[in-house]
Amino acid sequence: MTLRLHAVRFDANDPARLAQFWAGVLRRELAEDGVTLLPVTATEVPIHFVPASAPKTELGRAHFDLTSASAEEQDETVQRVLDLGGRHLDIGQSPDDEHVVLADPEGNELCVIEPGNKFLAGCGFVGAFNWDGSQEVGYFWSRALGWPLVWDQDQETAIQSPAGGMKVSWGGPPVRPRSTNDRLHMELVADTDAEIDRLISLGATRVASSQVDGAGGDVVMADPDGNEFRLVSG
Repeated sequence: MTLRLHAVRFDANDPARLAQFWAGVLRRELAEDGVTLLPVTATEVPIHFVPASAPKTELGRAHFDLTSASAEEQDETVQRVLDLGGRHLDIGQSPDDEHVVLADPEGNELCVIEPGNKFLAGCGFVGAFNWDGSQEVGYFWSRALGWPLVWDQDQETAIQSPAGGMKVSWGGPPVRPRSTNDRLHMELVADTDAEIDRLISLGATRVASSQVDGAGGDVVMADPDGNEFRLVSG
């Protein structure tokens, strides 16, 4: 198996501005291209910002969960998001919920998780890449990446690299219908054409559109929930 998670990709109305926002929130440096956030630790991945094909009009299927070591750190993170141009977001959460739901300047959701959250303990500041998704898709990505399931209960699943770091999690039903302008995607390195066949055998489909298959050899596919992901050459 030669598949590995290469980056998280944000579609953005203004990639450079959104990259600056997230660089400030995550306290990461920007690459020379001005639209790529560099990882800080060996278990983190770059975050790329690319031009969006349509404006964001609906809640996304994926967001980052940011962790907090203390109540003071949680408050500091929330304030940093607001100072950089983010805002509070009401998605129907309860007043008793301890996590804080926010949106970046283009409306992409994020959560700042309360201290003491055991599920995200030891994952790093970006604790989870959290998806609205099925149990089936959690099983798919576990097999695709070779990452073990670290949570599988009540149709909620999560996987994590054997090296540690950010978890990728799926909340189970009900699963929000896929939007045509979902903004967050996975970019993966696949070293051989055989990986495409293997992913198809696991339940993925290839997106047959010349508009999304890149001229540089990138291949766009979709997982069993219909979420598009991109294979890039290593």
